[in-house]
Amino acid sequence: MIQNVDINVRPDPDEELATIAEYVSNATIDSEPALDTARNCLIDTLGCGFLALRFPECTKMLGPHVPGTVVPGGARVPGTPYVLDPVKAAWDIGCMIRWLDFNDTWLAAEWGHPSDNLGGILPVADYLSRQPGKEPLTMRDVLNGMVKAHEIQGCLALENSFNRVGLDHVLLVRVATAAIVMDMLGGTQDQVVDVLSHAFVDGSSLRTYRHAPNAGPRKSWAAGDATSRGVEQAVIVLKGEMGYPSALSAPQWGFYDVNFGGKSFKFQRDYGSYVMENVLFKISYPAEFHAQTAVEAACQLHPKVAHRIDNIDRIELTTHESAIRIISKTGELNNPADRDHCLQYMTAIGLLKGNLVAEDYEDEVAADPRVDQLRDLMVVSEDERYSAEYHEPDKRSIANAVQVFFRDGTHTEKVSVEYPLGHRRRRGEGIPELESKFRANLATRFSAQRCLAIEQIVFDQSALEAMPVNQFVELFV
Repeated sequence: MIQNVDINVRPDPDEELATIAEYVSNATIDSEPALDTARNCLIDTLGCGFLALRFPECTKMLGPHVPGTVVPGGARVPGTPYVLDPVKAAWDIGCMIRWLDFNDTWLAAEWGHPSDNLGGILPVADYLSRQPGKEPLTMRDVLNGMVKAHEIQGCLALENSFNRVGLDHVLLVRVATAAIVMDMLGGTQDQVVDVLSHAFVDGSSLRTYRHAPNAGPRKSWAAGDATSRGVEQAVIVLKGEMGYPSALSAPQWGFYDVNFGGKSFKFQRDYGSYVMENVLFKISYPAEFHAQTAVEAACQLHPKVAHRIDNIDRIELTTHESAIRIISKTGELNNPADRDHCLQYMTAIGLLKGNLVAEDYEDEVAADPRVDQLRDLMVVSEDERYSAEYHEPDKRSIANAVQVFFRDGTHTEKVSVEYPLGHRRRRGEGIPELESKFRANLATRFSAQRCLAIEQIVFDQSALEAMPVNQFVELFV
């Protein structure tokens, strides 16, 4: 007779969980470049959310599940009249942030958008700061939380590709949000370990909704769903719910064996402030980041191409492996979410218009027959140097090149852009444009007088850091 008896001895927590918890609970963020970048990240992320409020497909997802519900003392959703429990507020803010694919990006073995975590961090900080008799948190606390959330998500992504095993990167949003919010709520270091275990036990969404032939708008609210789940798990653990110490490593039943091919995570560096300091901003275009430089190159070629569209023989688009794997596609594009993850579509718009804005993904623009005409003429190939330098820690380029050939035998120059405007190597050029982007997005939602009052705070590092969170959020109500 075969007998199986499990040894029921609870192990020590997985080292990976314990290390994150120690960082969250004890690390001090004193890097001025990280805190300054976090301030820029804060305003850019909120601005992306405000711009998204112009789109009914986004706004229909927001607000209480039961219409008319108001939560006294709850968390506010900036740019809206909603006062919600922190879990739903996190969902809404996260949805707004991600809707237009215009907030920051981190590219490594895994990619993602670390500012998605603001969806959970800001409403929890607002809720805590509105409690009677308690000292409010300051925006410095929010910036600290953002730096740490970026670091957790980004360092996990440096050497570990979740998308290659079919898991969506929003898993890392849930993990990072859960850890930071647990600490904000006053949880102990052990409770941070516990909530991290819950975040991994949950597994992950599949990447189905990001790829052909199923690409759709769920990718625009998936991060909101993930960050809100991190908040919810923190609330549950704070009530005393136990954790699961070998959530990653448990044979057969742990995350590694079930979801990661039996492999354990690899790490390139200790947790600090590296990710925030090197994060990539989407400044010029609301485009999936692997296409940012392709659109920039296409826009440079626009004056030489726009009047010769019908004479184009082919368009050579040279790119890196990740772009080919993630966003290169042919065939019919069915919705805006499908289009903003199509390298050829975004490049075609750049050639036609010399620009790319969020409205260019809508049906009215996509109906222009010249868009598909140009897509059909595109030949996409990999440059192995581009692919290699995409992964080099001291470069992290996201290179694309575009060249147009005409039927009469002439051609444009090959325009290559290796680092997008939002790259750290272009910070001096990029930050003024990022501030202009914020001003423009802010003006879509608030009066000129309110915009001026907001700008006086957010462009002053010291004033912003000292401001109570509840007063900051009131600026956007």
